[in-house]
Amino acid sequence: MTAGRFTAPYGTPDRTLWRMARCEVCGNDYGMSFEVHAQGAVHVFDCFACAIHRMAPICEHCRVQIIGQGVEADGQWFCGAHCARAEKGQVGIVDKV
Repeated sequence: MTAGRFTAPYGTPDRTLWRMARCEVCGNDYGMSFEVHAQGAVHVFDCFACAIHRMAPICEHCRVQIIGQGVEADGQWFCGAHCARAEKGQVGIVDKV
């Protein structure tokens, strides 16, 4: 089931119904849930916290969820340049400021 607003039967424009959608992380049924479309899949969440929990990549070095920009090195994701340098041993990886 998808989230969204639709007009009540018989074209009553002043009355609307909300379709409920279950969050795939916490299972909450919430009328204002939302969908995230990513890499050909559709995910349903009731809040940003659940979306972050499911969708955010995890740093290959310190295992924290990457909510900001992050750093990609050789196909791996890191929370910042420090973790990328520590894990990959590469020089020249810097955070953007």
